[in-house]
Amino acid sequence: MVSSAMKVTKTITIEVPGLGAKIKESRERDYRSLKAICEAVGMSQMNWYRIEDEKQSLPLETLRKIEKVLEVDFGVEMSVEGEERGFNNNL
Repeated sequence: MVSSAMKVTKTITIEVPGLGAKIKESRERDYRSLKAICEAVGMSQMNWYRIEDEKQSLPLETLRKIEKVLEVDFGVEMSVEGEERGFNNNL
């Protein structure tokens, strides 16, 4: 008898107040143009502005790309259990 496995998924959403402003500040400190930064992250300038204005959700993998391109850590963490760990204000 062949054993099969069921996959179970869980989606986690946390709120990070002020993250859009921190992303904007980091972008403005960078020497590159917004176009160059967006190309490096792999997103449109329109989406970037919507993220800075906190008008759309931000997938964690996109946040990590932004952090890598801007060489910054915004302190957003999620626990393995899916509990909100929140935001590190020591930036």
